[in-house]
Parts: sequence; structure tokens; C-alpha cells
Amino acid sequence: MGKAKKDKGNKSHTAKQEDRSAKSAPQAPVFIEPEVPEEKPRLDKKLYEKELGRLQIELVKLQETIKKRGLKVVVLFEGRDAAGKGGVIKRITQSLNPRICRVEALGTPNDREKTQWYFQRYVARLPAAGEMVLFDRSWYNRAGVERVMGFCTQEQYQEFLRSCPDFERMLIRSGIVLLKYWFSVSDLEQEQRFRDRLTDPTKRWKLSPMDIESRNRWVEYSRAKDEMFRLTDTKQSPWFVVPADDKRRARLNCIRHLLSKIPYDELEVLDIEIGERPKQDAYIRPPMSYQTFVPDHY
Repeated sequence: MGKAKKDKGNKSHTAKQEDRSAKSAPQAPVFIEPEVPEEKPRLDKKLYEKELGRLQIELVKLQETIKKRGLKVVVLFEGRDAAGKGGVIKRITQSLNPRICRVEALGTPNDREKTQWYFQRYVARLPAAGEMVLFDRSWYNRAGVERVMGFCTQEQYQEFLRSCPDFERMLIRSGIVLLKYWFSVSDLEQEQRFRDRLTDPTKRWKLSPMDIESRNRWVEYSRAKDEMFRLTDTKQSPWFVVPADDKRRARLNCIRHLLSKIPYDELEVLDIEIGERPKQDAYIRPPMSYQTFVPDHY
């Protein structure tokens, strides 16, 4: 009887050791299925054009408010190649005054700019009072293409991630309204848009060797974007993600969100009357043969 109890005790002790070993052993990684957004049908063209027209009227109201109040607005557009950044910028600026709303799309820095403080050439293009600047890509080039393609050192990349939130807080404290949009596109949709550019002569210029290389480094860009969001998606300056597989829906959603972030006034319609044209002094127009006209082909 005593022996049986002893054996039972030994088994119990052994079982406890096995339990402890099992708990301390490394666990197999658990795969979590990523969330897939609900797929919607493409937005109807007539609905899109009607809503776009309405939103563009609101953008004019926003423009006049920016001018009237002396606001300083900066909007950043980032995202994958062929995600539709240029398309939404074009629709925003279509009906606006270029003296108030302008687009900045900086190219590769020259030799002198490469020796400057990284943010320096962007600071020179920030708005004055009564202006809105849309950056078609921005200082976040360093966290994306420069990081993935090896155009900056690891030290430069880490310094950017450390200093960027402070830089943006300084902009906001100075009175600048800062909005950051990330256009997200699936790999299948990006592939289709690349192929469309390849066959369309009016879009062929948009497809560069750099675009092809970014296509080949899809996962690397994903990791760079995740790290960028982790360190720069702050409470004071958050990232707003725009799902952009449907270009029409993405444009409307982005414009509507932009309008919602800056309070603006209704337009003051001035009562203007166009009277009769006043009589002019006698004028004799020179012969039309003195002028050079564009050939009339149509």
C-alpha cells in the first residue's frame, strides 16, 4: 500500500515536471487571418461626377475661408505607386485658385540639397498665411523609397524617425493645419494599373524603372510603411488611410474628409450688376494680316 502511494507520488511529481517543461517550451506561432475589408462594387460614374461637383463647390468655400482667415494648411499625400494620389490632387485643385492652393512635388535632391538639414527644402515650400499646399509625396520619402532602395544610410533613416514627430509638432504649434493621407492599394490593383500605364501612351510616362523595382519589393515597402506608422502616427498628427482600389470612391472620401477637418464659411455672394458697356473712342483695328494665327485644323 505504501509503495503504491509512493509510486503515485512519483508519477505526480513527474507529471508536474512535464507540465513545467511544456509551459517553458517555445510555442508555435499562431497565424491570425488578416482582416479583409468588405468588397464594394465600383462607384457609379454618374453618382461620382454629381458628388464630385458638389464637393468641388465646397472646396471653393474652403479656399475663400483660408484666404479670409489667413490660415496655413499643409496636406501630405503618400502611398504606394499608382495608388491614385495624383488623381485626387488633380480633382482638389481643378476649381481652385493656384495662387491660394498650390501643389509641391519635389524631385530628387541635388548635390547641394543633399548636404542640407533633411527637412530644409520642404520648409522653404511651406505656406504663408492664406495658402494651402498639397505635397505630392513629402518628407516621408526617407521612410519609404529612400529606406527601401538604399538611398539613405541606416543612421539617416533612424534620425528621420526620431525627429519627424518633433518636426511636425513644431509645424502645428506654429499654426499650420497638417493633414496626412496614405493611399492604400492592393497588389492586384497596382499590377493592373501598371499594365494600363504600359499600354496607354498618355500614361506611359508615369511608369518608370523605379516603379517596377517598387513592384518587386512589395513586402519591403509594407514593412517600411508599418514601421513609419508605428513611430509617426501620433495623436497630434495622425495618418488617415484611404482605401484606393476604387479610384472614384477614394477621391470622394478623401475630399470629404479634408473638408470635415477644417471649418469653413459659406460663400458671400456679392451683388454685382453688369450694365451697358460704356462707349469708347473711335478705334481702327490693324489689318489681320499683320498677325500670326494658329493654323485652323479643326
